[in-house]
Amino acid sequence: MSLLIIGATGTLGRQIVRQAVNDGYKVRCLVRNIRKANFLREWGAELVYGDLSSPETLPDAFKGITAVVDASTGRPTDELNVKDIDWDGKIALLQAAKVANVKRFIFFSILNADKYTYIPLMRLKSKFEYILQNSGVPYTIFKLSGFYQGLIGQYALPILEQQPIYVTKESMPVSYMDTSDVAKFCIKALELSNTKNSTFALGSPTAFLSTEIIKKCEELSGQTAKTNQLSIIGVKVTRKLANFFEWSWNIADRLAFIEVFSGKEDFSVNYSILQENFKIEATELLTLENYLTEYFDQILTKLKDLNYNQSQTVKRRDLTF
Repeated sequence: MSLLIIGATGTLGRQIVRQAVNDGYKVRCLVRNIRKANFLREWGAELVYGDLSSPETLPDAFKGITAVVDASTGRPTDELNVKDIDWDGKIALLQAAKVANVKRFIFFSILNADKYTYIPLMRLKSKFEYILQNSGVPYTIFKLSGFYQGLIGQYALPILEQQPIYVTKESMPVSYMDTSDVAKFCIKALELSNTKNSTFALGSPTAFLSTEIIKKCEELSGQTAKTNQLSIIGVKVTRKLANFFEWSWNIADRLAFIEVFSGKEDFSVNYSILQENFKIEATELLTLENYLTEYFDQILTKLKDLNYNQSQTVKRRDLTF
């Protein structure tokens, strides 16, 4: 089977490329910048130029392809960018896949996206789910809760840099998952007939509250988090204001998902359903604790080495006087 992977240079996409190549698949990656994506070629993937915003570049990329994995996405709160990628681009991609008669279209959506349609990314993800399900193209949809990798910018880095972390009282537990494990499920789906034309909520067996994640980051970093507790109304107002200014888009992105995870919707996953369909045991997955432990071990070692090198430079400079 030959795969076309979209969004291959992203946090999730590169893990899917690595998993697919390791499992013996012929992998082609649609990329906008061949030079920046050269590391994928070194892993064993073929690179082809293409851009979701330029539909005319897509047909050639589908030659000889039997399945497409779409791991591309836009910014959560950037209406224009999201529309270009997560609607116009997705429609063009689906049309090209249909013409190419692909045997499977794997799409990554967001759990409970249909409940938060006022957030551009979630609204378009939900709409495309419906379009794909009714397209006639064989599909598998994964509805994700969140990645471990996203927790670094949300909690770990702010704690290390003594920056504020925004939290609310009404936090819901979330089944985050490592992107390498998401990739395992993605590639495994291609091998299983029971995953065809099916939708799965994908996440780890254990769901965590934001307070639990912050506490673990504090323990591993040896620092105390500067948490700012906000009301849901305050989060909504602040997010809307932040969207007006480009410099505050990152804040708006964070607040959008703080607002989502502080709602009443369940972002935990029933892992028994995944285990039954994919035959991947929970023990095969990376735990959040192990992920965070490895991250902080690496970053604290680097900081220690950096401080040592700086102190040695100062000593040498002092000796020259």
